[in-house]
Amino acid sequence: MTIAAVLSGKPRDIATIRQDSTLGAAAAELARRRIGALVVVDEAGEVVGVLSERDIVACLAEHGDSRLGERPVAEAMTAPAITVLPTTLVLSALALMTRRRIRHLPVMQDGRLTGLVSIGDLVKYRIEHIEREAEAMRSYIQSA
Repeated sequence: MTIAAVLSGKPRDIATIRQDSTLGAAAAELARRRIGALVVVDEAGEVVGVLSERDIVACLAEHGDSRLGERPVAEAMTAPAITVLPTTLVLSALALMTRRRIRHLPVMQDGRLTGLVSIGDLVKYRIEHIEREAEAMRSYIQSA
C-alpha cells in the first residue's frame, strides 16, 4: 500500500498559500475550506513549508494576538516541509508522522507537488484495507 493508492481516492485540489501571505489570510483559507493545513510555496511555486492550525496557535502563544493576522505565513510555518514520494509505503508515512509529530505530508514527485495526505487519510485508508482483507478472509472460509 503506497501513498499513490491513497491519493487515487482523493480530489487533486491541493490547498497552497504563499509564504509572504498573512496569517489572517491563511486562517481564512483554512476556515473556508474546513481543512487543517496549507502547503506553503515561495514566489516560484516551490514547496517551502507547511502551515497548520497548530502552527498558528503556537505563533499566537509566542507573540500574542496583537497584529497576529498581519504576520507573514513564513514566520509561523513548519519548515522545511517534510515530504514523501507517491511510492512511499503508507505504514512508513504513518511512522514518519508519528516520529516527527506532524499531521500532514506534501507528496512530491520529480520536484513538484502532486498531493497532500493527512494522518486521517492514511488511517482511514489503512482501516478500509484491513476491513477488505477481513471480508475476503470470511468469504474464503465460508466457501471452503
